Amino acid sequence: MSNLNVPQLAAFPRLAFVDLETTGGTLASDRITEVGIVEVDEQGVREWSSLVNPQMPIPPFVQSLTGISNDMVRDAPTFEELADVIHARLEGRIFIAHNARFDHGFLKQAFGQTGHSFRPSVLCTVRLSRKLYPEHARHNLDSLVARHRLEVAQRHRALGDAQLIWQFWQRIHEEHEADAIAEVVAKLTKRPSLPPKLDAAVLERLPRSHGVYLFYGANEWPLYVGKANNLRRRVMSHFSGDHASERELNLCQQTERIEWVETAGELGALLQEARLVKQCMPAANRQLRQSEELFSWRLLSRAGRLQAVLARGDDLFFAHDPQLYGLFTSSRAATQALQGLAEAHQLCPLLLGLEKSKGRACFASQVGKCSGACAGREDRDAHDARVLEALKAMHVQPWPYPGAIGLREGEATHVIDAWSYVGTALDEAQLAGLLARGQQPFDRDVYQILQKWLPKLGPRLRLLQA
Repeated sequence: MSNLNVPQLAAFPRLAFVDLETTGGTLASDRITEVGIVEVDEQGVREWSSLVNPQMPIPPFVQSLTGISNDMVRDAPTFEELADVIHARLEGRIFIAHNARFDHGFLKQAFGQTGHSFRPSVLCTVRLSRKLYPEHARHNLDSLVARHRLEVAQRHRALGDAQLIWQFWQRIHEEHEADAIAEVVAKLTKRPSLPPKLDAAVLERLPRSHGVYLFYGANEWPLYVGKANNLRRRVMSHFSGDHASERELNLCQQTERIEWVETAGELGALLQEARLVKQCMPAANRQLRQSEELFSWRLLSRAGRLQAVLARGDDLFFAHDPQLYGLFTSSRAATQALQGLAEAHQLCPLLLGLEKSKGRACFASQVGKCSGACAGREDRDAHDARVLEALKAMHVQPWPYPGAIGLREGEATHVIDAWSYVGTALDEAQLAGLLARGQQPFDRDVYQILQKWLPKLGPRLRLLQA
């Protein structure tokens, strides 16, 4: 497997197969102890490696795994001394590594400390193996060695493992068509297409945590607010180039600035998104934008019979009324929904209050679309029971607690009162400040979010205020 297969390089003419050894797996506190690079291009294959003085002790477990001891790196050059050489060997090449996020992350941080810009196209051979060999469950380097009969020189040393990755690259070209490999590699290495006025450095600072992000254009008001379980991945997906609509494409082209708010988890992100959309009214957020009005059907007993009366959000306290059915942003939508239920269940539109009484049975009864409670063909009590059954799925649950509650998520407490999101507290002082704000208006979006979340929160819920 040592001969260079030049046709492999037609689509990817400059490659660097890279492996690092480090003092551990924590990017914030560990350091590089060895770098191994196999450079491949039309001039051939060149190998380079060097031990690196991490300027910190190597833990005994890592020494045992890699064979790299503190004595071996004591007189080795530091990364700062090697930075120019390593950068020159990697510049302009596809950066190929196994679990590439690890190796790329350590190098990027180290280069950042030496003032070098480092933004290569990155290809992870774990992901490449999964794409090309989906029938296999394991894709770690040892599995690739066994499956593809790779020749091991020095396992867990930087150059030895880089050589294995280069061998794997050659092996896949023996087992797959070049065009198929090129298609997969193109997808895995696809770089985001950034708007011209957006600072690319901002994307590098995006965390991989839950949160809410805001896209800004030329003025101070956001164009779009979104939530994410992984802020970095979600924001980057907007610039992937695979825009589902012209609206998405225009949004990306107009974005000049990005801000974000990290949250303790998914629930916090959902609540923050709903709040920010209402506060900022971004044009691209249509579903969560604040409606000027809110409507619901209130079931009232009139002359001993149930009748639906359209209620507006400013006419009643939505959070506590037990007779509300459905939440709608217009009277038209509310009427259409009730008419649809009446037709589906053969309910009487006259008795429901959808038609005015003219002293005779409703028109639906005359054409067989009403069971005839208005004409005496169905018992009125039976009709009322069918009305309740038909509307059951639309019932608006009244606030089930005597006051505000706290929902624990990580180190944060989300304060909810009467289906409104008051805010999130990280300590008791913040919690007291939120409770002092008093009750907020009923929020349809918070109601819908909590209908899904309250049943699974269990012990993370506590009553804060009665």
